[in-house]
Order: sequence, then structure tokens, then C-alpha cells
Amino acid sequence: MTAAEYVFGETIPAPGASIEVAPGILWLRMPLPFALDHINLWAIEDGEGWTLVDTGFGVQATWDLWDRHFAGSLKGRPVNNVVVTHYHPDHLGSAAWLVKRTGAAFWMTTGEFLSGHAAHDDTAGFDRTTGIEFFRINGLDTSRFPERMRTGNGYRRGVPEIPTSYRRMLDGDRIAIGAHHWQVITVFGHAPEHAALYCADLNILISGDQVLPRITTNVGVWGNQPESNPLALFLDSIGRFLPLPADALVLPSHDRVFRGLHGRIAELRAHHEERLGRLLAACASPVTAHEVLPVLFKRALDDHQLMFAMGEAIAHLHYLWHRGAVVRDVAPDGIRRFRAA
Repeated sequence: MTAAEYVFGETIPAPGASIEVAPGILWLRMPLPFALDHINLWAIEDGEGWTLVDTGFGVQATWDLWDRHFAGSLKGRPVNNVVVTHYHPDHLGSAAWLVKRTGAAFWMTTGEFLSGHAAHDDTAGFDRTTGIEFFRINGLDTSRFPERMRTGNGYRRGVPEIPTSYRRMLDGDRIAIGAHHWQVITVFGHAPEHAALYCADLNILISGDQVLPRITTNVGVWGNQPESNPLALFLDSIGRFLPLPADALVLPSHDRVFRGLHGRIAELRAHHEERLGRLLAACASPVTAHEVLPVLFKRALDDHQLMFAMGEAIAHLHYLWHRGAVVRDVAPDGIRRFRAA
């Protein structure tokens, strides 16, 4: 069950087509090559042109669909701005292609812009060696990974290029798009400086990945911030949406358009508290993050899903650790185990 009320029921945009969710705001959907097989994108009327929010995975299939939208949904009108909520490949991947094709201004927060470039260039701890070693000290047998995962850059497969200049978004900024202003609300935990956008005139929130109607956002600890507590950041920053009206129309990056923002935030907090309770019970004896994966995930995990699951398990253990509910012991080989305090 979910508190989300799906405004359009089971209806979703067909490939290359759009749904008008409010006057002048179009819902587009692009495919993804993962178990989570789609991303929602948004086109907002902006005078005689459009502002696009998020861009899709950076591959030819996405660009072909964009070409169909330019001729169809967008009616051949120009694109003034490309706004990207955060650096993950399904959001940033086609930004450079769109900016080159349209000449649009490109908008991101600084944390996301720099993280995207670091992930693309394998710098600032985004490299495979740093990530794999971090998972090793958290109990994962990293010998299971094939060479392509050890040496390849999966991020570039979805983000072949990133614009080298941008217009910076800051929390509290008001961006004029057409006849309305959209307030930037920065939120944390899922990404370094994720931007959501709220239009008070229309009572519409573009929530990105921070609040989804049915699945829960991935919140993980990664090798470049090995002591971090992103779950605390996530649970705290979703509270930034609570001052918004309870009946705001929410445009999420995955699943469907919904109402029920306040109820969904309550569900997300309750979901994580329930998982934390199960995890604390599992720490009755010392455990690694890898050993507690079955406590948090009941399904089989492929290698791609395993990476996100490890990050999320560590995030929940770190939340308990920072709260003082568990103690972390480090063995001579560097392996980290957590036990109830």
C-alpha cells in the first residue's frame, strides 16, 4: 500500500508521446537498460519555447526519442533551458547532446555538476579501485567481479559527455520559466546536492528521485565518503517538502504522477525505521554489511543491483553507528563489523 494517489491511474506516456499533466507541462518517459526500466522527464512551456527537466540515459535510443519529441510533443519550438536535478546517468546522460542540439542554457547545482565530471573522469574517489576496496572492507568477496567491472567505467556508458559550463542553482533560488517561478529546494542522501523544483502558482513539485510514489530511493555510502551518514541526510532533508501543501501535484522521476506528498514522506520515514529495527536485531552478533544484505533485500541481486544494495546496507549500518546504537570493529585485514552497543 502507498499513500500516493495516482492522478492519471495506470496511464503512462507512450514512447515518443507525452501527457499534459498541467497546463503547459508535459510528461515524457524514456527507457533505461536496467530493472528500473524508465525515467520520467518534464517539458515546461517557456514563452515561445521550452525548459526541459532531466534528460535520459545518453544513448542513441534516447536521442531518437528526443528527435520524435522535437517534431511532435514540442511542436518544433526551441529549447531555452536544460535543467538537471542530479548527476546520475538517467538524469544527466543526454544533457550534452541536448545542449549541443538546441543551444539551450544548462542548469545544475555545483555539487551535482562536479560529481558528474568526477564520475565521468574517474577522479575524486569515483574510480573502480576505490569503490571495490570499500566494498571489500565491508565484507564483500570482490573476486566475484569480472575484469570489466574492475577496469571499465560504467558511468560513461550512460553519460558519454557532460557540458563544461553551467548555470548554478542554489537552494532557495527562484527560476523564471514562462509565466511562473520555480523554487529550487536542495535535498540530500540520494545525491550530493539534488535539486527539486516547486512552483507555488501551480502547486507542483518536481521531486526528482528524492520522493517516489512506490519504491524507495537508493541511499548509499560510497568509497569516496567512507565514513558518511547519508541516510540521516535523506531523512532530514525530505522534511524540506513538508511546508508545501499536502495536495501538491508531485512529478517524480520514476513511476507515476501522484498526490499525497505528506503521507508518502511519512511512509518513507516509517519504512527506514522498520529496516533499521531489523538491522539492529541482526547486529546481536558482529556482522558485515554484506552479511546483512538478506535482512534488507529478499530478492536475488545481480551484480549491478548488488552495488546499490551494498551501499544501502552500509548507509543503514552507519545511521545506527552514528546514533550510537551499534559499535563498529575493524579487524587487522580492514574488515568492518558492526555489533549492537
